[in-house]
Amino acid sequence: MQFNTLDDIRGFCRDLPAGDEASAEAAAQRQQSLTKPPGSLGRLEELAIWLAGWQGREMPRLDRITIAVFAGNHGIAERGVSAYPSEVTAQMVANFAAGGAAINQIARLAGAELRVEPIELNRPTRDFTTGPAMDTADFLVALDTGWRAVPEAADLLVVGEMGIANTTVAATLCAALMGGRGVRWAGRGTGVDDAGLVRKRTTIDAALKFHRGLLDDPLGVAAALGGRELAAIAGAVLAARARRIPVLLDGFVATAAVLPLARLAPDILAHCRAGHASAELGHRELLRELDLAPLLDLDMRLGEASGAAVAILLLRAALACHGGMATFAEAGVSGAD
Repeated sequence: MQFNTLDDIRGFCRDLPAGDEASAEAAAQRQQSLTKPPGSLGRLEELAIWLAGWQGREMPRLDRITIAVFAGNHGIAERGVSAYPSEVTAQMVANFAAGGAAINQIARLAGAELRVEPIELNRPTRDFTTGPAMDTADFLVALDTGWRAVPEAADLLVVGEMGIANTTVAATLCAALMGGRGVRWAGRGTGVDDAGLVRKRTTIDAALKFHRGLLDDPLGVAAALGGRELAAIAGAVLAARARRIPVLLDGFVATAAVLPLARLAPDILAHCRAGHASAELGHRELLRELDLAPLLDLDMRLGEASGAAVAILLLRAALACHGGMATFAEAGVSGAD
């Protein structure tokens, strides 16, 4: 699908493809018949049913998993809001290609294909304290990059990002769409010192003041206060919804990327789960706002889809039990009266 205007996105969000209720119900019935007290596997049961509903089969599979990591650079990095220079974004993309990053190790362990999409790293977004980070055309191109990164058929999509200064971007989106100032949303990100944290908060407040006239337009906010890698994540999540592919979201930045979509349609994230709760300030509050309970809580804040990729192993455990356990009838075990 090609989104030529912001209204095209709004139209898509008004008519969302749904999951397969019959497959979800069949999976739920199977869970009731397995050799365990009903509900005793807790969220593992819910995850199996969720995967069944979006994959459209009682016995879900995780044979084809794509981890999509999008990378972008930001004009606001020049304001000293990160502990690292913008050059690190491209350097880390090279590290991904060489197999040397954390996500490479976790993807290999989880049996997932890793796709890394750098988006115009030599052309950072504009400093959004003095103008829009992206115009509509830039935003739509980045969104389309995310859409095209999603396979036509996959069992699971995991989305993450790499981009120096993008925790400031994520915090700004949250402040714009959920209220509050920089002090509410700005964490230390890559590890800025106290002076750097003040710069982050000041930058957020300046952006909110400059763009105060568009804060009631979620997609306008996503373009003016966002980043290319965040727009690509939003595009990937939309593509997954169109193809009924379940999604694991990574941390604060990846979750903030879909907040504008959630403002367009409350159920747009039904095919998504939060892979983990990031240690970054604001992520837990954002997850509560979106009604996404994280699967893991490991004090991670690396980005690059690492937390969500670890959660793939949890999904594998859920499906191992769902597909491999015997039913009461098969095992000759008496069920509850």
